[in-house]
Amino acid sequence: MSPGKPELLTALLRFAFFLHLSLCGPVLTGKVNKHKPWIETTYHGIVTENDITVLLNPPLIALDKDAPLRYAGEICGFRIHGQDVPFEAVVVDKTTGEGVIRSKEKMDCELQKEYTFAIQAYDCGEGPDRGNMKKSHKANVHIQVNDVNEYSPVFKEKSYKATVIEGKKYNSILRVEAIDADCSPQFSQICSYEIVTPDVPFTIDKDGYIKNSETLNYSKDRQYKLAVTAYDCGKKRSTEDVLVKISIKPTCKPGWEGWSKRIEYEPGTGSLALFPTMRLETCGEPITSIEANIELETSHIGKGCDRDTYSEKSLHRLCGASSGTIDLLPSPSSVTNWTVGLPTDNGHDSDQVFEFNGTQAVKIPSGVLTTNLKEPFTISVWMRHGAGSSVRGEKETVLCNSDKTEMNRHHFSLYVHNCRLVFLFRQNPSENENFRPAEFHWKLDQVCDKEWHHYVLNVDIPTVALYVDGVSYDPFLVTEDYPLRHSKIETQLVVGACWQGGEFRMAQYFQGNLAGLMIRTGKIESKKVIDCLYTCKEGLDLLDENLDNGVMVHFNPSQSVLGLEGDDLENFDKSMQHVSYLNSRQFPTPGIRRLKITTTLKCFNEETCISVPDVEGYVMVLQPDEPKISVSGIDHFARAASEFVSHEGVPLFPELKIVSTITREVEPEGEDEDEPTVQESMVSEEIMHNLDTCEITVLGDELNPEEETLEVDQSQLQQRGMETSNSSTGMTVTGVDTMASYEEMLHLIRYRNWNTETLFERKFKLVCSELNGRYTSNEFSVEVNVIHTANPVEHPNHLMAQPQFVHPVHHSSVDLSGHNLANPHPSSVVPSAATIVIVVCVSFLVFMIILGVFRIRAAHQRTLSDQENGKENEMDWDDSALTITVNPMETYEDQHSSEEEEEEEEEEEGEEGEEGELPFGEDLGGVDAEAVFKGVKVFTKLFKKGRKMAKMRNSKSQSDVRHDESTEADNCNVDNTSENLTGKNDRTKGKGKKEKENKEERKKALNEEKFRKRFKYTKPISVENTAVVVNDFTPKKGSDYLCVKTGDKLDVIDVSGDKGDIICRDVEGKYGYVEIQHLQFSKIN
Repeated sequence: MSPGKPELLTALLRFAFFLHLSLCGPVLTGKVNKHKPWIETTYHGIVTENDITVLLNPPLIALDKDAPLRYAGEICGFRIHGQDVPFEAVVVDKTTGEGVIRSKEKMDCELQKEYTFAIQAYDCGEGPDRGNMKKSHKANVHIQVNDVNEYSPVFKEKSYKATVIEGKKYNSILRVEAIDADCSPQFSQICSYEIVTPDVPFTIDKDGYIKNSETLNYSKDRQYKLAVTAYDCGKKRSTEDVLVKISIKPTCKPGWEGWSKRIEYEPGTGSLALFPTMRLETCGEPITSIEANIELETSHIGKGCDRDTYSEKSLHRLCGASSGTIDLLPSPSSVTNWTVGLPTDNGHDSDQVFEFNGTQAVKIPSGVLTTNLKEPFTISVWMRHGAGSSVRGEKETVLCNSDKTEMNRHHFSLYVHNCRLVFLFRQNPSENENFRPAEFHWKLDQVCDKEWHHYVLNVDIPTVALYVDGVSYDPFLVTEDYPLRHSKIETQLVVGACWQGGEFRMAQYFQGNLAGLMIRTGKIESKKVIDCLYTCKEGLDLLDENLDNGVMVHFNPSQSVLGLEGDDLENFDKSMQHVSYLNSRQFPTPGIRRLKITTTLKCFNEETCISVPDVEGYVMVLQPDEPKISVSGIDHFARAASEFVSHEGVPLFPELKIVSTITREVEPEGEDEDEPTVQESMVSEEIMHNLDTCEITVLGDELNPEEETLEVDQSQLQQRGMETSNSSTGMTVTGVDTMASYEEMLHLIRYRNWNTETLFERKFKLVCSELNGRYTSNEFSVEVNVIHTANPVEHPNHLMAQPQFVHPVHHSSVDLSGHNLANPHPSSVVPSAATIVIVVCVSFLVFMIILGVFRIRAAHQRTLSDQENGKENEMDWDDSALTITVNPMETYEDQHSSEEEEEEEEEEEGEEGEEGELPFGEDLGGVDAEAVFKGVKVFTKLFKKGRKMAKMRNSKSQSDVRHDESTEADNCNVDNTSENLTGKNDRTKGKGKKEKENKEERKKALNEEKFRKRFKYTKPISVENTAVVVNDFTPKKGSDYLCVKTGDKLDVIDVSGDKGDIICRDVEGKYGYVEIQHLQFSKIN
């Protein structure tokens, strides 16, 4: 066979095979593509940063045993499996199965160093449509991104500082540290540092530690400035050198450094680090242990520290105590007035305390406390007491319940005797007359140390538990006594002394300070509530998250003393830097809190151990922004008498709003040379806080409980934890709650009066306060008018209402002079009211018409008289002390002025018509009130037109007179000066000029006269005192604006006309005319 014949044979065979496939393909489909492609199980690749080509090992080649068959033996593609894989696989040669992997975008080693995903190959199937396509197994691909040294080292700090002591050689002064953003160890590691500054006595090692190469002298150089650079392991240098400042200190003195004597605390800022840069200088002395005590002195603030200054009763409620607590020393008010005569602390920055000087005491009114205390009860009180008269052996009584008359028996009493606290409780008689525990004695240092302490006695006979500042104390002595004999004598409860009923005098006076004296009956107080009542709202804290650094921390119960113990100086310094002051009150008591740090060191050599001097400073708690509590709402309204009598009564504050704002000083943005104005530097913002008291006081006569009362839904109050107390002077609501809750509660207060025949009005005053009176709202006054109704009566013939006015009307309630009228009985008003209104209006109209006719006649007569006498008296008024600045914008002709006045009156009539409100009640007892009102308006309009015509006629008459007089004067002047003139043209020219000047003078006089008639004033305001207008502004008629004066107060101006006719009131209350272009206006909201 020839050499070319095998190739030809092969070609023929292939042709026949493909022809057979084309004809019999559907029958033999499952027998052609028998094998799946095959690839390696694992591939490893490398891609260089900022490149897309991946080098694989082994290369990506897929094999198929169906080769060399077309389609079945060819590789059509690779598929990558994985989420968000930034790579793709591409077939290079279908026949050989060769492929490559490349990245879709340039790789960044700093974002991700390695990628792992799965890849799978698939053949071309059995034809162009890739039918019966087969896939290989999945292989794992691991690709690593090679780093490029593209980043330079960067120092962690912008600069470094250190301080060393002269004459010492340090192994390490400080360390500088740089970082590199490259991802590989070769390029991301810093291999060396270098001090660039030449000729300095310092060296730096490869880790960045700087030390001095020789001893330093403070007198030679007090500070060195070094420039340090860094190199990564790829020898790339940092782009910017870092500055290192090393200060030299003279010979070391041990002690605390880096602290401030005065530390300011701004309320509401949370914890404040007291010593953020403090460190202990030991001058290199080896230390074995360190002890430091930080003491915060708060004994002069309030009752030992800053606490909430709500009433003690409110504090009991806030701490979770159940109801039934009775306050025996409340703040003086109209309801609780028995403490009015006691001296109290000055102001309300802290809570209120009462002073007893040994001669004062208060009797508790009967009914305040049930004195027959059979069940368990609790007595709590804040007391500050010194040695005083206890040294002389006299008893000083805090609280005493004794016989009111005849005898001096003490039923129960709490007193101080020889610096011992004693509680006496004589039980009531019973069947068993044996001895019973009667007196409990405690010997305590706190009783006479002149400091505030909180005392709580839980009395549950036969035991009495005493808690002082939250700590329990047992009595050292308990004496017994017989129960008291039965008696019908009433008892008297006294604070500050004991009443001797047999002698009718006080005895055993207390000398000291008391506050928050409470009695709670029926249940003793829990330890949780006692701790809550004593807990301070200010104290020391340690905000160190690394409390396991070997430093021990301990506090006293009030957190006014903080102790630290440790042996590592660096950790101890870090702990001291985290010591903080915290005051959790929204409005803390301002003032000084003194700080004192005492430090004790222990050394290996006790003989040469250094001593650290004490540190003394203070925390200055700044004055909190004082809230301004504003109470607003409807302050004047009227209701029908039937509503006052009804069970629901009349709500006094239906639309009451309570808002609290504070004014803060804001630093102005930008640096202007001019000082910022008040408006620019102060900003007001609304805040939320609680209220604890709202007091409603009746103005005028006191409430008569037999005829009137103030009521509120008690169930709603109990849900909010509030309480009310009523008296003849009003109502007091107490309880700590939000302003929104107080708003809702005040909406529920109703006034009832079941004898309204002689009642026409009632006035009330509302004042709310926070923190036991520390912050008080404005006095909001409310006036309630009573609308009386009468039964219909028969009209006499001469007052019979006209038929067109008699038909029932039913209108909604309308406003009467700003008063909200609500008449639930529209048909109860007598028809005679409309008749009276009509008669009055017609009479007034007739009177005004007569007056107008009289003025026209008088003006006409005055005109004739002026013509006869020839006198110029049109502006005969004293202007010796008057200077009027005429508005240059107002140049009106006489006719123009009349037209403006006519338009002005028409506008007023239009405004009256648009109001749509009747000047009398909504109903006139069957009379068409709207028709009456329209009739009155028609008469009023006719009268105004008549008055305007009279004015125009009068003005025209006076103008004619002035014109004639001025003409005669001009003729005279012309005749007198004709001899000095040289020609007829000169005379004509001078006469025209004079007439023009006279005309302008007349026009000016008319404008001045018009202004003077319109406004009454005594002295005009100087234009120079007003501010220059900064923006175009046209005042609106009938509105009130502020006239802003430079460096002066704000004055109200009344816009009484159009186009700038303004009256401005000055500081003295006088009025004057001011040009509009010299004013700056702001609308009053």
